[in-house]
Amino acid sequence: MRPEVPAPALRLGFDSDALKSNWQALDRLSGTARAGAAVKADGYGLGARLVVPVLHAAGCHDFFVAHWSEVPDLLDLAAPGSISVLHGPTTDAEAAFAMACGVKPVINSLDQVRRWLNVGGGRCDLMVDTGMNRLGLPMSQIGDETLAALDIDVLMSHLVSAEEESDFNAVQCERWRRACTAIPHLRSSLCNSAGIALGSDYHGDLTRPGIALYGGVPRADMASLIRQVVIPQAVIMQVREVAQGETIGYNATFTATRPMRTGTIALGYADGYLRCWSNTGRFHAAGRTLPVLGRVSMDMTVIDLSEASELKEGDWVSADYALPDASAATGLSQYELLTVLGRRFGR
Repeated sequence: MRPEVPAPALRLGFDSDALKSNWQALDRLSGTARAGAAVKADGYGLGARLVVPVLHAAGCHDFFVAHWSEVPDLLDLAAPGSISVLHGPTTDAEAAFAMACGVKPVINSLDQVRRWLNVGGGRCDLMVDTGMNRLGLPMSQIGDETLAALDIDVLMSHLVSAEEESDFNAVQCERWRRACTAIPHLRSSLCNSAGIALGSDYHGDLTRPGIALYGGVPRADMASLIRQVVIPQAVIMQVREVAQGETIGYNATFTATRPMRTGTIALGYADGYLRCWSNTGRFHAAGRTLPVLGRVSMDMTVIDLSEASELKEGDWVSADYALPDASAATGLSQYELLTVLGRRFGR
């Protein structure tokens, strides 16, 4: 009999009410369009199996993943036809898998059109490239007669600079509308999180928020709508006294200027708490702010407990991790701050 695994020393503090509130706010901001949800990259690092039921209960019925390997985790949580795979069928095996599961491939090229039709076709989405030059059908091919054989649910594109006041947003919107006129489809979709704030001209029938669902603020004018969803938390493994003049951590980047009480927590860069937090990060517990001391290690970080005498080994501390502020402090994007969070966090 396998012994029971001890509880993890790391966990993600998860606010399901905040996630629900964020989706509802973005759905309202989408006007007459309906908000879907990007749940790729394991729900932006939070855990797809954690976030999809919350979003579904809130009223979301369109989910977007990137890889085919992400599909199995969702099949018992959402109707297969509500799941779209953004990378499309790049092989015959992927096309056959989509047919067998009932999920929708997002067609990105004429080759993928033919591959999808060769396995029998059926309901799909179509991505048109209006300027990203990444994935998607080029605008020069939107009149190709092969497209007429597709049963397209969502005709979509993706904005390059929605978080900025860029003239290119209007250029892409015009191209997307031209594609919508040329290609038969049921619903249209252009907006990511930031794009929703650009207004009704950009909404179509379906918006596809991602980072804002999970606490990211892609535009300053959206800050009042978005609540923080996740907070990394760690256990204090050891408390010790450090004398004045002693150093802490690799390469002695911190020297105690006074006698200090410190705590070593079970969190490091292998968990996504990267070295950019060295000597700058902060944790909180018992109403106290607990600065990071020295360099973040692979599995451990040292924090200052000098003003928190009540904290002891086994207590939990929470990282200062509001995404807009954390991004400004580290230079990491809000997307990176979420998706780097490792598997050792209890979810």
